[in-house]
Amino acid sequence: MSFYEVLVFIHIFSAILGMGPGFMMILVVSKSSNLTELRHSYAIRNRLHIFTMIGGTLLLISGLLMGAIHTNLFQQGWYVTSLVLFLVALAFGPLLLSPRSKPIKKLLKEARGEDIPVGYGALAKKLFFVERMENIIFLVIIALMILKPF
Repeated sequence: MSFYEVLVFIHIFSAILGMGPGFMMILVVSKSSNLTELRHSYAIRNRLHIFTMIGGTLLLISGLLMGAIHTNLFQQGWYVTSLVLFLVALAFGPLLLSPRSKPIKKLLKEARGEDIPVGYGALAKKLFFVERMENIIFLVIIALMILKPF
């Protein structure tokens, strides 16, 4: 097995490790029926996020190393487009996701009782919209990696 083939293996494994849990993050919190369940769901979600960060980092590193080994990849439209889309999705974290998740964290921390706070639904809707957009970007990237259309 060549070094490049090892990188391909790491890249595919990282996609499963990083993107798989990322696609489930909305589902984990969307079925909570009370505040205790919702808090627990967000705790699970935070643990899943660790896998997405590790997998995403390995994806970027292995993808760039494969490009460094086979520099012609940087002339392939699917590769460059995938890389740009990945960087856009990466920017979602600090620019779009964090500002939408901080009010939810604060609301859940300050809430009392077992009822889900009234304002949670609107905040979650905004967060989940951005997450769905990010998931669509990742699905496009996966399609580009498989099909290599241009």
